[in-house]
Amino acid sequence: MEKMNWHRLVNDKRFGLENYHDPKKNLTRTDFRRDYDRLVFSSPFRRLQNKTQVFPLPGSIFVHNRLTHSLEVSCVGKSIAELVAVGLREKYDGAPEGTEHFDHLGDIAAAACLAHDLGNPPFGHSGETAIGRFFSEGAGQELRSSLSPEEWSDLINFEGNANAFRVLTHQFKGRREGGFAMTYSTLASIVKYPYESSLAGDKGKFGFFISERESYLRMASELGILRLSAPGEPLRFARHPLVYIVEAADDICYEVMDIEDAHKLKILSTDQVISAFMAFFPESEHSRMNSIMDSVDDPNEKIAYLRSCVVGRLVERCSAAFLTNEESILSGSFSGSLLSHIPELERKAYQQCTSISWAKIYRAAEVVDVELAGNRIITFLLEKLIEAVIHPELYYSRLLLAKFPEQYDVHSPSLYGKIQAVLDHVSAMTDVYALDLYRKLKGLSLPAV
Repeated sequence: MEKMNWHRLVNDKRFGLENYHDPKKNLTRTDFRRDYDRLVFSSPFRRLQNKTQVFPLPGSIFVHNRLTHSLEVSCVGKSIAELVAVGLREKYDGAPEGTEHFDHLGDIAAAACLAHDLGNPPFGHSGETAIGRFFSEGAGQELRSSLSPEEWSDLINFEGNANAFRVLTHQFKGRREGGFAMTYSTLASIVKYPYESSLAGDKGKFGFFISERESYLRMASELGILRLSAPGEPLRFARHPLVYIVEAADDICYEVMDIEDAHKLKILSTDQVISAFMAFFPESEHSRMNSIMDSVDDPNEKIAYLRSCVVGRLVERCSAAFLTNEESILSGSFSGSLLSHIPELERKAYQQCTSISWAKIYRAAEVVDVELAGNRIITFLLEKLIEAVIHPELYYSRLLLAKFPEQYDVHSPSLYGKIQAVLDHVSAMTDVYALDLYRKLKGLSLPAV
């Protein structure tokens, strides 16, 4: 059975800077570590601090935003990857190609986790939905006849993961070739759904827009990522193995931290959260854990302690699941996520947390309020901005186009390119900026005079 090779999968060649690659250089700070640093100092990453995770951005109580979530995912992903690296070094000890490439797994996973949400629009996942529904249900429907089936599929299934790949690889106007010029391995590790939008299905998930199709092919070829679709069929590839680690870290932080935030906001009681988190551990460990919790009076400290225990346990279980299933992961035959392959005790506890989140958190009044407002704001902005790029000769359009950042190609020769310029602009907005622009365009606020 054909399978991927770690020696090719770990590649520090930079996308767009291939001609400058020197595999013999000996740097204290590796290119994978440079990926991480490059992301931390970037504008798209900084903007995540004003993008909703689940709950409204903080008032008197601090909850997670996209930036704090990404930092935590990066910590968890690095921990899982480093445990995996230990096991792989033991397994491949004495292999002809050596085991040095496993030394970089932690840094690659940390950088990929940091970047995984860069393409998400404002107002959480409801922002993604609002963009897709604008085209499938809203005013954007009238554009369908002027677009190819592939372009239309990209729009109605707008996906933050595919947009992150675009943000990192696309050469925006005035910018360098290769976008962020990230290493091939880091880029591949964020593509959670390595297929094009025509295969998105009911969940609307895919990994790259038609505009980045060739970029993905170039990357997959360099890394030896297995193509699962036959020639002539829509592109579908196996995942880069580290995608499973990025996905697990994201899911762990999303689920566990949402519950901790819900506790701080008093949506869930202390007893409810303690019960949910203790379910991850056998009865034999409960006495010791209860004793530690009894040593503090602050309920938030009790929950923080349990949260750290749950995250640590899931890190161990997910790394073990990866090592157990490494052969099927490399052959592209692995199905499900790492969390679906952990032992029954932890798997059932995680499923219980998911049920609690859907029943108590994601339908909470403040979360729904953000979804409703975000949908209205994004829909309005798309209507006005798309009209402006399609009819730039109009006076109002010229005023709006003057507010576009120069890097977005509003004068693209194709309709699809013009719409992408709008989506690039809107998806990069923070919640605060989107709301402010909405109010100004509605005439609800004016600059100070």
